[in-house]
Amino acid sequence: MSKKFGVLPNGETASLYTVRSGQLTAEISDLGATLVKLFVPDWDGKLSDVVLGFDNPRHYCESGTFFGAVVGRNANRTGGAAFTLKGKSYQLDKNDNGENNLHSGFDFYKNRIWDVLQVTENAITFGLESPHGDQGFPGNAEIRVKYALEQGNTLRITYTAVSDQDTVFNFTNHSYFNLAGHDKPEKAMQQRLAMPARFFTPADEAYITTGEKREVAGTAMDFRIPKAIGRDIDKEEEPLRLQGGYDHNFEVFANPCAILSDPDSGRTMAVSTDCPGIQLYSGNFLEGETGKGGVSYCRRGGVCLETQFYPNALNHPHWPQPVTRAGEQYRSETSFVFGVEPR
Repeated sequence: MSKKFGVLPNGETASLYTVRSGQLTAEISDLGATLVKLFVPDWDGKLSDVVLGFDNPRHYCESGTFFGAVVGRNANRTGGAAFTLKGKSYQLDKNDNGENNLHSGFDFYKNRIWDVLQVTENAITFGLESPHGDQGFPGNAEIRVKYALEQGNTLRITYTAVSDQDTVFNFTNHSYFNLAGHDKPEKAMQQRLAMPARFFTPADEAYITTGEKREVAGTAMDFRIPKAIGRDIDKEEEPLRLQGGYDHNFEVFANPCAILSDPDSGRTMAVSTDCPGIQLYSGNFLEGETGKGGVSYCRRGGVCLETQFYPNALNHPHWPQPVTRAGEQYRSETSFVFGVEPR
């Protein structure tokens, strides 16, 4: 089922598609291949929308929050807005802190209308053609993103891409989750998080990873035992001080690589991926944006769990590299399995 979502500043029309399976319902737009709404049951079967977003597609274009969007070709930050591939240097937009690149530059995928390639009752596939030089990256690329609601209350996002030149592919979904419901932003930091990660990758004051892998043991970054995200977020530790809260990449050590839960509704979300890293972001830059239904999204009013290659990996060759060779297919999957805790 589809309906008109709204008209963009450039005059294009964005649409909204509904897919369903079991107890889950999702609304997804061709603007940015964006997850706009996701309805999930609580202990009593009551459905709530658990992702932050806007009622109007114009706000998605104007906002820097990236609510629900697919990010690419290269998610997260690139130091110096430059990288080298096969001995050739590539310059990207300096759109972050004056010197660095964030989410691939000014011409974000979130502001583009994607082609709708296939729609079924429980799944939708989007396509995007990205020409050579787009955002500064080499190669003509064909990109596909599939959202599927599957048995077991699972949302699975599958990314595939191919290019005619060696290029960078590192996609993620930038949804902000609040399992209490998007309309209860004051409860977002009460969500409990468990992550088996043994180390994280520290960043400098410009949010650029240094290349270090630092153990979480004995720090506020340790989520190996579940805890409320807000419990340690304001501790006087350098990584938290530099980033103003959690905005850090963790290793994917085992799957699920993250389990989020809400103590009030009982909702749980288990994240599994084939990516090497997952970015925990505690919504530190939210500034009271007016979201769906007029809800004001306060600072730290949602939580992102972005599966990805390590940030700035292109400039740290000892890390797994987000490089796909010419003619080879890039493929990555991330699943979000929803449930409820025992009462």
